Amino acid sequence: MKKTALNKMHHEMGARMVEFAGFEMPVLFEGINIEHETVRKKLGVFDVSHMGEFWVEGPGAFDLVQYISTNDVAALYDGKVQYSCFPNGKGGIVDDFLCYRFADDKYLLVVNASNIEKDWEHVNKHNTFGAKLTNASDDISQLAIQGPLALKAMQKLTDEPVEDMEYYTFKIIEFAGVKDVIFSTTGYTGSGGCEVYMKNEDAEKIYKAVLEAGEEFGIKPIGLGARDTLRLEAGFCLYGNDINDETSPIAAGLGWIVKFTDGNDFIDRPLFEKQKAEGVPRRLKGFVMEDRAIPRQHYDICDSSGHYIGEVTSGTMSPMLKKGIGMGYVDKPYWKEGSEIYIKVRKNLVKAVVTRPPFYKG
Repeated sequence: MKKTALNKMHHEMGARMVEFAGFEMPVLFEGINIEHETVRKKLGVFDVSHMGEFWVEGPGAFDLVQYISTNDVAALYDGKVQYSCFPNGKGGIVDDFLCYRFADDKYLLVVNASNIEKDWEHVNKHNTFGAKLTNASDDISQLAIQGPLALKAMQKLTDEPVEDMEYYTFKIIEFAGVKDVIFSTTGYTGSGGCEVYMKNEDAEKIYKAVLEAGEEFGIKPIGLGARDTLRLEAGFCLYGNDINDETSPIAAGLGWIVKFTDGNDFIDRPLFEKQKAEGVPRRLKGFVMEDRAIPRQHYDICDSSGHYIGEVTSGTMSPMLKKGIGMGYVDKPYWKEGSEIYIKVRKNLVKAVVTRPPFYKG
């Protein structure tokens, strides 16, 4: 198993460690619910150094990223971040990712840990534009400091103003005494905050500084367990659960990152245009349990008569709502918000209501 630069510290802090995407990662420190609530009400810090990072540079950089991305890279400016996905040429999704524009000929693509090799191969396969590609995944550490007090606390570690940064923007700053840190107002929790990229050798120093700066605000280290419950409460897709090589971004409710602008001739554009015009038979929808039950991935979704109408892709007990919540692909007549659906838990049909995420709006 691979280890992040903070692995030793996680063990010293008493984290429960698990294998995730080939890495030994902390799943929890104190407990998923308390860590979840800490991020919702205060702030927490995640080690997400397992994520992948690819540099795309040179005269062909823009053309390559525009071709492999469903979103419109032309809409970016220096210091702006964009959420997007790689279409696979068959109507499915290779991965979802973040695209950072440093210059018109320099981009950073941040991909999921479990897909680094697959994504790297995909990007290289389509690099007929002469772009210079660098896989920096093993050289970069990343922290996500998330929660309503995150930016206020992190302002203590830099002279550069960060508290009023626009959502999905970034700066290269001196942070915790370390130069050339990428400071980005992005995240996977729905509670605001930032993500910080640094060299591996600077990770321990910055991690300690973040914990110290956040101490007065109640910061806690957070594991991957709460990362999953937080992202689900926010209605964010998880690759491998809600989206994969078989799911279209249109069906996954990601039409907002599929841009049919003039000149944006990305992979699978004609197919997605057809899907948008004609519709798809099944779409990813959120739901909240009416009865007490926890929905889980692969549970059947049924109508009131018990007929199969879909499948749960993600589910959990919401720590904030104290109710079961989930997402799943559902047949067309049951898409409308407020529609009653039933989750098959063992042999029982348990009522749920189709609900537009985010489920928690605190």
